[in-house]
Amino acid sequence: MDKTTEMDNLEMRLRALESRIYGERKNKSGKPVKCAESLARIQAGLTNTANKRERVKILHKKIEDLLKYLDPEFTDHITVPDAMKLEFILAEEDFLLSQAALLEQVSNLQPLLDSTYIRDVPEHATKLQRLSQIHIKQQDQSEVQSQEVKKLFEEYNKMMFLLSKQFTQWDETLRKMEEAKGIRPVE
Repeated sequence: MDKTTEMDNLEMRLRALESRIYGERKNKSGKPVKCAESLARIQAGLTNTANKRERVKILHKKIEDLLKYLDPEFTDHITVPDAMKLEFILAEEDFLLSQAALLEQVSNLQPLLDSTYIRDVPEHATKLQRLSQIHIKQQDQSEVQSQEVKKLFEEYNKMMFLLSKQFTQWDETLRKMEEAKGIRPVE
């Protein structure tokens, strides 16, 4: 039953295609034009023509040879002997072995690529995006904080310098007063 349904569907599709191509045209007997009949007539005409002409017969016989000659690898096959190809392969043996080892390594790591961790990467990427934005914001805040700390250190150093200078002046003044009174400073 399935085959008959399939055939009916195919027949309906073919009729729809024929009506799209030929429209309402009819053949000489008044029946609608059929694509399959037209193709069969064209094929028969080409076969008759090919059988009548000797050159076409020869060409059909040599098509396989022509296709072989048109193949781009044919020139390599003619110009490079098998011994030379073997030399090429042996010259690249180390490279081929290393590539085989790498492919085997990739094959062994394939289960890791199929793991849930790798499948969850898009979900983690959005989280990472949010975290990187937070990190950038915190870096900016850190830069501002560093500038404030630097300014405070500069003020502290300036204050310590001024206090040191003041203590030096007071020490100098005290020493001069002690010398004027004749008091010896305690060492």
